[in-house]
Parts: sequence; C-alpha cells; structure tokens
Amino acid sequence: MVNERQTYASMIWRQFKKSRLAVVSLFVVAALVVIALLAPFIANERPILMRHAGEWSMPIFDKASLTLSELDVIKDSSSGDLWFINPPIPFGPTTYDLDSVLSPPTKKHLLGTDGDGRDIVSQLIWGSRISLSVGVVAIGIAAIIGIIFGLLAGYFGGWADMIISRLIEIMTCFPTFFLILTVLAFVGPSIFNIMVVIGITGWTGIARLVRGECLKVRGRQFVHAAVVSGARDGRIMWRHILPHALAPVLVSVSFGVASAILAEAALSFLGFGVPASTASWGSMLSEAQEYMDIGWWLTLVPGSAIFVTIMAYNLIGEALRDAIDPNMKT
Repeated sequence: MVNERQTYASMIWRQFKKSRLAVVSLFVVAALVVIALLAPFIANERPILMRHAGEWSMPIFDKASLTLSELDVIKDSSSGDLWFINPPIPFGPTTYDLDSVLSPPTKKHLLGTDGDGRDIVSQLIWGSRISLSVGVVAIGIAAIIGIIFGLLAGYFGGWADMIISRLIEIMTCFPTFFLILTVLAFVGPSIFNIMVVIGITGWTGIARLVRGECLKVRGRQFVHAAVVSGARDGRIMWRHILPHALAPVLVSVSFGVASAILAEAALSFLGFGVPASTASWGSMLSEAQEYMDIGWWLTLVPGSAIFVTIMAYNLIGEALRDAIDPNMKT
C-alpha cells in the first residue's frame, strides 16, 4: 500500500512538472512563505543581534528595546562596547521616516514610502504574513468543515445527504463576499474574525467534492470488507474513504487560498479588514487612493504582489487538476 501511494504521488509530480509555469509558481509561493516567516529578520527597526555591556540579546523579539536610530546615537557617544547586526531592510512596518514622506523609490527606500513616511518594502514583507495566514487558516477551516459534511452526506446518504445538500444549496444562494461583510458588521473586523468568517462561508465546494468522491468509493469491495469486518463508521470514513477523496480537495484548497487572499485584500481595502495599524496589502491599496496622481508606486507595488500571489496559487491549482485528472487537461 505504501509503494502504491508513493507511485501515485510520483506520477502526479511528474505530470505536475510538465507545466513550467506551475513549477515557477510553486517556487514563488515557497519564497513568499519563507519571506513571511522571516519577516522580523528581513525588515525591522531593531537589530537582529546585539552585544552591549558584555551581554548578548536579540532585540527583534523585544518591542521595548532600542531602535536602530537610537542605537546609532548611543554608538557614536559610547566607548565602543556596542555591537549589533542590522536587518537587510532597517525599517519596520510602522517606522516613520519624516524626512522621506511620499518619497519615490530611492537607494534608501527601494520601493519608496507612503504618505506617512513608512517604507513600502517593509509593509509589503509584513503584509505577506497577513495575506498568507488568512489564506491558509481560512481554507483550513473551510476544508475541515467541508470534509466532515461531505463524508457524512456521501457515506450515510438518505436524510443526512438531503439535509446537508440543502444546506449547501442555501449557502451557495448568498453572495459570499456580501455574506462576509454582513457577518463582520456584527462581530467586528479583526484578523481572527476574517479567518473564521471566510472559513465558515467557503466550505461548500469542498463538501461537494468529498461527497461525490465518497459516493463513488463507498460501493467498492474494500469498503464492504471493512463493514463486514466490524469496523466503525468513523474508521471507515476517515481511514478507508477519505484518502481516496483528498486529491480533488487539494486542488480546491489551492484555488481557495487564492480566493481567501483576494477576499482579505478586498475587505482591508474597504476598511473591514485588519486594523489600520497592521500592514496588509489591502490596506496599502486603500491608503494609496489619496495619492494616485503623485504616488504611482503606492498602487503598483501591493497590486502587483496580490496579482502575482493569486496567479501563482491558481496556476498550481490548474496544474494539480490536470495531473490528477488528465481528462481535464486543455
């Protein structure tokens, strides 16, 4: 069984690699994940590592520590017992450079600054954390709900299938984005609420896929053998049926992450997303509206980041779909 799974996975990978754009997109997504995880080490107003008075510390994890500008003043006036390593981008997402307000791309600020003097590169890097975390967590919630409902509907059938199918139809009748706006109007905008709301409104497609795969698999001999052997329904669903339904779910998850990132950007753009003090790609676009005539970089940079990220996830999803089901290849 292990060899069969490895062979099937290697076959999908061979088919996936035939799409060069998908492979490039995979590297783009991996790079974005690394950048998001290492954001404190890449763009920060505090040093990565510091030695002062014989003691070592990592100020990037201590918001009460001195900033780089303050340390430069101390270093100039000290006797030399001060040493620190600067991040590649010596600006945090909330660092205000009042001498470079609304500055175009320069050597100091590679992608310019906004109307408050904040570095665009730093905001872009820290904003990737918000976008990717919302996409992954929201679709994770949607996948869990969709898999549970899909398994229940496809395995038991009858009343369970009818009730869950009607619930799916009711959910799909409402425009998802306006439903998210309605819920956020009651619970209030926050990063946690956005993740939960997108998750509980985006599970219907995954539930339909799992239900359809479950209906195909439950009549096979190995499922009947598990039933005859006395295995419980939960074990049959999770250990015997679900592994055969995961392939199309992965495709749906890839598309779903892209949709969740776009939804978060739209919500932040409209003011229903993360707080204004938190850097996100949508909030960057929202603030850029005031300077569209004189600050072209304010719109181009976050807009390009959203476009590239969503395109990468969509290309990965299409390549996975073609690799799993060659009949769908266009």
